[in-house]
Amino acid sequence: MRQTEIVLRRMTHDDLPAVMDIERTTFPADAWSEAMMRGELADQPRTRHYVVAELGDRVVGYAGLAAAGDQADVQTIAVLADHRRAGVGTALMNELLTEAARRGAVSVFLEVRADNPPAQAMYERFGFRRLGLRRSYYEDGTDAITMVKDLGPRHGDPGDEA
Repeated sequence: MRQTEIVLRRMTHDDLPAVMDIERTTFPADAWSEAMMRGELADQPRTRHYVVAELGDRVVGYAGLAAAGDQADVQTIAVLADHRRAGVGTALMNELLTEAARRGAVSVFLEVRADNPPAQAMYERFGFRRLGLRRSYYEDGTDAITMVKDLGPRHGDPGDEA
């Protein structure tokens, strides 16, 4: 039997019940509130790009990007535990990086919990490098590692080959 393919689409307010379930399960110590997520969606598509990953008719992951000028930030990315290591996170991250480049970003930043080596390793596989440390960044006092991925100069920027 063939497994249903992962489909990525723009997140809508109708997705919030499923997204918030994943959020609370994935980030029990520092989950975003529904009001915070609604605020992010309110800026879509102007400065935000939020997507969900569906498998069949079930939302199994989501991700969000903030982009302004030549900089973008991965706001969030989460996949249900029983769908991890199946390509969902990779598909979501590829979508965010593609959108960042489409919007003209030259760098993409993110924060990751210092106590989450699997996520750090995934980001490193995508070419993110460690930039710094934000002490006690998370609600429970855990440090955040800041990371950056350079996408290259914007078209027409100094240094571009003519």
